[in-house]
Amino acid sequence: MRRRNFLSATTGTAAAVVMPLDSRPTVIGTSDVIRLRSGLDALMALDASWGGHEALERAALAGADETLDKVRLAASQRVRQRLFSVAANYTATAAWAAIDGRQLNRARSRLDRALYLAGMAKDPVAELRVWNSYAMLAHQRDQFTEAVDAGYAAQATAVARRDSFYGSLAHARTALAHATLGDRQAAIRSLGYAREALGKSTHDASRPSWVGFYGTAELDAMTAIARDRVGDSDEAEAASHKALRSIPKHFTRNRALATARLALCQVHQRDVEQATATASEVFGLMSGHSIPGRMRSLLGDFYRDLITLAPDASVAQQWGDRHRAQWS
Repeated sequence: MRRRNFLSATTGTAAAVVMPLDSRPTVIGTSDVIRLRSGLDALMALDASWGGHEALERAALAGADETLDKVRLAASQRVRQRLFSVAANYTATAAWAAIDGRQLNRARSRLDRALYLAGMAKDPVAELRVWNSYAMLAHQRDQFTEAVDAGYAAQATAVARRDSFYGSLAHARTALAHATLGDRQAAIRSLGYAREALGKSTHDASRPSWVGFYGTAELDAMTAIARDRVGDSDEAEAASHKALRSIPKHFTRNRALATARLALCQVHQRDVEQATATASEVFGLMSGHSIPGRMRSLLGDFYRDLITLAPDASVAQQWGDRHRAQWS
């Protein structure tokens, strides 16, 4: 039932995005841009709760298509650029849904398109968003050096140099890439830059909804990932606990991911019983929701490490028997 509700809600959002105005104007102005952009906020709210799914991806693409259809009717060059910006963000949202669902080839083509549109818009925030997603996609494709390069590209955007909030996100993403390559010193240095930059940032209500996930809690969650990848499992566990204390409740998917990461830290410390109990909490958090591909992959990593590090533990086998159908 909840899955059907999700599809209905997403389809309804898409319909709201693509529905023509009762009286189509001869020119497109600022009010039309605002209307089109509001659909992005609705889609990001769905993503925060449910995660990336094909229905969300389709809705985002519909929004991009409708926006681009209006470019030729723009009242001015400034409105044209704003429409390109909205289209870039819809396309980046579609790419993100594909990344979260681990539809990797489709995600790459979406990101390529989003980066082109962000360039047409002259929108550095959209460019940073795309490079941030490129780094995540490169990691999923085991292209770890490319993930570092994407992190540096995010750092080089005008908005990352100008606004320490965005700079912090770019440094944090780069830290994860360094950690995956096993460069402990570079990872910890980048985490330090990220935390310093975030401490200097100020609240800005005008920031787009897609970046609402980032803040101290998310940086703690990313710190946990980086620390675990370089072998600092105890520091990683502490950072995971810290993140889970402050991740906003409406970010259900992110809370479930952080919980899975905590379980992974615990199993790396051979705390098998606690790790399996923690990992089981993920299914409670996602109850009624389809688990996104990225989360399923993480749970698969957890189970692989669990049976590798504790092959004779009965609790490991029991966890697999109980939850295999839910995550596989």
